[in-house]
Amino acid sequence: MARDRSQFRCAECGALFAQWAGQCTACGAWNSLAEHRAPSRAAERPASAGWSGERAITHLRAASAGAPARLPTGSTELDRVLGGGLVPGSVVLLGGDPGIGKSTLLLQTLARLAQSTRVLYASGEESAAQIAARAQRLQLGDADLPLLIDARLEAILDAAAGCEVLVVDSIQTLVAEAVASAAGSVAQVRECAARLTRLAKTSGVSVLIAGHVTKEGALAGPRVLEHIVDTVLYFEGDSSSPYRIVRAFKNRFGSVNELGVFAMTEAGLKEVSNPSAIFLTRHARPVAGSITMATLEGTRPLLLEVQALVESSPLGNPRRLALGMDGSRLAMLLAVLHRHAGVALFDQDVYVNLVGGLKVTETATDLPVLLAALSSLRNRPLPADVLSFGEVGLAGEVRPVRGGQERLGEAAKLGFKRAVVGKLNAPRKPIAGLEILALEHLGDLADVFARLTDGA
Repeated sequence: MARDRSQFRCAECGALFAQWAGQCTACGAWNSLAEHRAPSRAAERPASAGWSGERAITHLRAASAGAPARLPTGSTELDRVLGGGLVPGSVVLLGGDPGIGKSTLLLQTLARLAQSTRVLYASGEESAAQIAARAQRLQLGDADLPLLIDARLEAILDAAAGCEVLVVDSIQTLVAEAVASAAGSVAQVRECAARLTRLAKTSGVSVLIAGHVTKEGALAGPRVLEHIVDTVLYFEGDSSSPYRIVRAFKNRFGSVNELGVFAMTEAGLKEVSNPSAIFLTRHARPVAGSITMATLEGTRPLLLEVQALVESSPLGNPRRLALGMDGSRLAMLLAVLHRHAGVALFDQDVYVNLVGGLKVTETATDLPVLLAALSSLRNRPLPADVLSFGEVGLAGEVRPVRGGQERLGEAAKLGFKRAVVGKLNAPRKPIAGLEILALEHLGDLADVFARLTDGA
């Protein structure tokens, strides 16, 4: 009989090695090689090997490029993140920390779809009694929802015949008979994901897969899993906060960086129709170091509060701490503020916080952060009806950001009276009730700040 071979596979990139090493030479990850028993060459190959999707060659001109049909999920926020709803034959991966609400969202979504669509909920990590108890808490006990409690991939594929929507919870618990390794291993996760993708593409079933994340926030298992699926959604949010954010990091059928906002309640996840309201804080009295900024997440403008605290540092190397934005960018902005606006903070500790736990990666936070830091340094509160956004360059110029008209429209709708923006983001036509203070260079920041605080 042919004997199994001992191999070492990288948990990050899936590269194979004949012997263990401290570092993966393929991706550079340290201590990521794990031993597993690989079947011999004569053993059965994985069923997904050699599958290439379309077997016949076709021409681009003959291919249909029409908009894909969408299946609404019944949740406005989830449909927004997906790009308008589920696409038949698509594979959606939903990742997030344990207990953040992945199974809750999938169960609620499938219960709504079961009213008019043939669905199947396959679970390899929970019993039927556990799922029924969760459905009872979510007030879904009367939903006619087919359940399959089985971790065998082949059993799930057979049961999914004739379904339109399949939920798999979770990919790390599935086991394919053609792979000789434990559940959750790199080989098992990759094979199961490939087989589920083949099912979706050949039969038109929409597949929703739940995936666990590591302590670093990355999807457990090989990164190739993200390349196999069509859409990758991540759950974000602090466990101490009732609010949850679902963000799209990859979407072949819609725009990326879209987000949906939910609130976790005793009856499950509820949609938040006005997300700006949860990120804004109405202070009882004026507070120094606080300003409202407008960010654009996908196609949705959001308003959130930016707080800064500037305090004399007893240390030789003052601290720069940023929550919700890049800390190295904060250090760069403070250097630009010193060079081009004459405001020295080299002996001050600077702390910046984006209220609400939202992580913003766009550069529109630059101008609000500098205004908030200046307000805290001089202990002069900015008016509550002032809003700002804009990118700051190393030469001190204030650059425009995308979606300026949408941001200003959202601000006017919520009652803001003044907006400090880059000159190129100033609207061509006046916006009723909104005064625009356009900045071209940081050299004018002190004058604009004095105008705002003197009239407060």
